[in-house]
Amino acid sequence: MRTLTRVGALSAVAAAAVFSAPAAAHATGSGDDSYTVQLRQELPRTATTDDGGAPQEGRDECPGIPEGQDGWHFVLPGNSSDFVKLTVTFEPGGQQVVTDFGPPSDKHAYVASQPGAELTSAVAEVRGGDLELFNLSHTCPVTDDSAEPTSSASSEPSEEPSEEPSGTPSTEASPSAEDSGDSASPAASSSPSAAAGGGSTEGDLAETGNGAPVGLISGVAAALLAAGGYLVFRRRKAAGQG
Repeated sequence: MRTLTRVGALSAVAAAAVFSAPAAAHATGSGDDSYTVQLRQELPRTATTDDGGAPQEGRDECPGIPEGQDGWHFVLPGNSSDFVKLTVTFEPGGQQVVTDFGPPSDKHAYVASQPGAELTSAVAEVRGGDLELFNLSHTCPVTDDSAEPTSSASSEPSEEPSEEPSGTPSTEASPSAEDSGDSASPAASSSPSAAAGGGSTEGDLAETGNGAPVGLISGVAAALLAAGGYLVFRRRKAAGQG
């Protein structure tokens, strides 16, 4: 009897272990239900690739993407799955790991890249549902429209002031030439006055040369007359006394 009791107890324990093992395995497996899915679109591709795989939208359709960068919007099909982690690789730019998702929910992911960069790899870790692929919903590439206001604003002011001031002084420079001609004509007119001055100087020199001998001769003549008169007077006086 004791032997049968022991055998029965061992059988019960073994049966309990057999039935509890699958339950424990199921509980362990349900603790992490995330899995990996691949991108549906073909790679590599840029934000402007026009193969019908993903449309190109405006900047407002990629919230949170900085100006001057291409935007990429990834989405999970259905409503029962969410992103856990999204790993993308760009060339140039390298690898990015995204763990912050939305809006409006965690089934949406937005990524920024350099303008014109190629997406070479995209792998998502998701939770929920039973997905095999996820989608690139659309892109928001950088356009030339954002650069046009900057170029037009910088070019227009630089051209207009540079042309107008340079043209105005050049047209007004001709009166200065006329003024220089007027100033030159008085200089030429001054030459007759210099010639006249030169003539008067020569006249003065000639007059001074002729006047000096006349005065000297007159003085000598007067002295000789006086001496002659004196001698005549003395002779007459002497003759009268003799």
